[in-house]
Amino acid sequence: MPAPPILAITFDLDDTLWAIDPVIERAEQRMHAWLAEHYPRLPERYSPADLRELRDGLLQQRPELAHDLGALRRESLALAAQHCGYGRDAAEGAFAVMWQARNEVELFADVLPVLTELAAQLTLGGLTNGNADIARIGLGGLLRFCVSAHSVGVAKPHPAIFEAASAAAGVPVEQVLHVGDDPQRDVIGARAAGMRTVWVNRDALAWPGGPRADAEVADLHGLRELLLRWHIVPGA
Repeated sequence: MPAPPILAITFDLDDTLWAIDPVIERAEQRMHAWLAEHYPRLPERYSPADLRELRDGLLQQRPELAHDLGALRRESLALAAQHCGYGRDAAEGAFAVMWQARNEVELFADVLPVLTELAAQLTLGGLTNGNADIARIGLGGLLRFCVSAHSVGVAKPHPAIFEAASAAAGVPVEQVLHVGDDPQRDVIGARAAGMRTVWVNRDALAWPGGPRADAEVADLHGLRELLLRWHIVPGA
């Protein structure tokens, strides 16, 4: 019996549509500079690396925050502020600065042309463990929805987040194709939930093991060619 047709595609965001490490590094530096101006005792005591260590330590104490990276960041900043004799306003202000910078991303060159073409033919959505805002980034007109771990209450690879994305698309899971860069969170997670999968392997890495994706591509141009071969989208 042939597989049902693909009617929707969900995309991981960080490291699939843009590189996240330089974004976070820049956002942390901007936040640190803002703190130096408004709450100087905090950056005097905590470097950006120290704040990351504090955040990671808090996650060990409060694993319930693992699905909500924004809340984890705010709570760790509140803890740092408390240690320096400041109130929660310091943490909220710092987080607002960082979150704005976190959404100033540089899309990979293949993203806009391919998403623009695919959005005219299929339902596209975002599916992320992070807290990126697709409207701020400029993808709101191409991705019709974005399901995040903090909105669902669980993170990838939990099947519930993929099921929530399927519901948002209005398409059964077996008719959704998930595209992402992380073998465990994206490929194995989506596959276990019943979706078909494509691994975006921009860095030509070796597959780490476990059930493989239905296909592997180097970028979204490769995804478009794959969809043509699979007859999911028509040729020119």
